[in-house]
Amino acid sequence: MSTLLNADARPETSPRMARRIAIGDHIPLLVLAVLCVAATLISDRFLTAVNLSNVLLQASILAVLAIGMTFVVINGGFDLSVGSTAALAGCLGALVTFESGAAAGIAVAVATGCLVGLVNGIIVAKLRVSPLIATLGTMVLVRGVVLLVTDGAPVQAMDDIDRVFVMMGTGRFLGIPILPCIVVVVFAVGYWGLHHSALGFRVFAVGSNEQAASICGIRVHRVKIAAFTICGALAGLAGFLLAARLQSGQPTAGEFYELTAIAAVVLGGAALKGGEGKLFNSVVGVFIMVLLGNVLNLAGVGTYWQRVAVGLVIVAAAAADQLRHRR
Repeated sequence: MSTLLNADARPETSPRMARRIAIGDHIPLLVLAVLCVAATLISDRFLTAVNLSNVLLQASILAVLAIGMTFVVINGGFDLSVGSTAALAGCLGALVTFESGAAAGIAVAVATGCLVGLVNGIIVAKLRVSPLIATLGTMVLVRGVVLLVTDGAPVQAMDDIDRVFVMMGTGRFLGIPILPCIVVVVFAVGYWGLHHSALGFRVFAVGSNEQAASICGIRVHRVKIAAFTICGALAGLAGFLLAARLQSGQPTAGEFYELTAIAAVVLGGAALKGGEGKLFNSVVGVFIMVLLGNVLNLAGVGTYWQRVAVGLVIVAAAAADQLRHRR
């Protein structure tokens, strides 16, 4: 089975291409290193504990989204609804947390994300709707639902906030923020699932060549649904972690998160056409995006120009993806 998939999905297997792929795998880390050097030269505030902690916390939420997005992109699609899903899951998770505790809140948030991801997967896999149209529709729909549920107002505790909820968002252990530690666990599980499990193999296979995967007995529809469901579940978890960091559920949270997550995955070397990508490089892509914003802040660049810069990076990432895979 793997021989057939490789034959169809990898028509060029020359040593030259192997070297090019190996070099390409290290480009994200090189870009990240260059950004760190530039930030150090631009401002002496970059290497301060406060600034690095802020960068780490900001990257943590986006890293969880990018981990889920990597499954979908390697599978040959993408999900524009993760930002709205994170907002809905964060608000519902916060609401349940304030009533029944953090454990129930996490369960509700992840379940909410799973439901949205499952719907996306069914629409894409069973109804054969383009991922662009399907997830664009659910992005708008879910954002409308969260505004209806919250009436556009933040979800805040009426009395004491659950201690676990507070610790997850702002707590520290031995001086290390707990939030990034949670992300490390998520990454470890996601890395095993994508790179060392049967499901991960099928995700790559379907993204590389859907027809060949089907001929080999892989149930393509189930794999697509599973990839979108995983992405939704992690969007739900990211929404809960964001709510924990803010100590409230924000119905407007997560705007542009979907574009940032997709850009981070592509910057990490994943192919928009599917079949290629590494989870570690996707997380590196997240840090590239976050550090870019941090460098611009330290340099005193205005907010509007920062959006222009981020937009240019997204376009450049998409263009680089096309050039990288042009035969």
